[in-house]
Amino acid sequence: MNCPRLFRRLAIAMIPAALSLGLSTVLAQTPPAAPPGATAPATPAPPAAPTAPGTTTPATPTPPPAEVQTPENPTAEAPKPPVTAPVQTADPFGEEFTLVPKTVLTFRNNATWDTAFETLIDSFKSLAAVLDKQGVKAAGNMMIVYTSTDDTGFSFLAEVPVDQDLNYLPKAMSMGKSPEGKALKFVHRGSYDNMDNTYEAITNHLDDKKLEAKDTFIEEYMTDPLKTEEDNLVINVYVPLK
Repeated sequence: MNCPRLFRRLAIAMIPAALSLGLSTVLAQTPPAAPPGATAPATPAPPAAPTAPGTTTPATPTPPPAEVQTPENPTAEAPKPPVTAPVQTADPFGEEFTLVPKTVLTFRNNATWDTAFETLIDSFKSLAAVLDKQGVKAAGNMMIVYTSTDDTGFSFLAEVPVDQDLNYLPKAMSMGKSPEGKALKFVHRGSYDNMDNTYEAITNHLDDKKLEAKDTFIEEYMTDPLKTEEDNLVINVYVPLK
């Protein structure tokens, strides 16, 4: 698979750290056993404290039972149910998915790796401006379809789903259909700069499963890239299979 080289001028070496845990066992000491036939001397009981004539030893006070809320005692505090922490689930990675074609407004463009994200954002802004001018609302999430890559940059289609055809489009824009067919779905969370790690994991997954991907791949921006901080982006990556 020909994955994009997102800012690969800087190689990040990840060296696993080896952690060693020391385990210690505490042995309880027990007194030696008495020889057969011998009896252990009884421990003398401590002498009782003297009591003055005519007095009695006070009984140990018993704490009152906890109040329970009843119709006769409505002011008592009701018992609170235990708090259950929410269950955290991981995003699916390599999930089988079927891409359904959608009618899209398409903007064909090129970018260098050094200005990749800025170029994508400018392309999305151009699509949004055309929609606003013609009073058309997007019918889905914005997408990037990578058509070719090399060492210096890549070519792509910026797409936005619509529910109608648009006329009088600027140069490099056209109406079309989004990709379709069987694919694998991966999820990336975070900045565009860190997508190299996601694509490396995708490549390893394909190698492990002995799967062959097509030369194109799709990014669907689940969060609005024009309004979301880059570190908070959520992007679905679809890898069509041969």
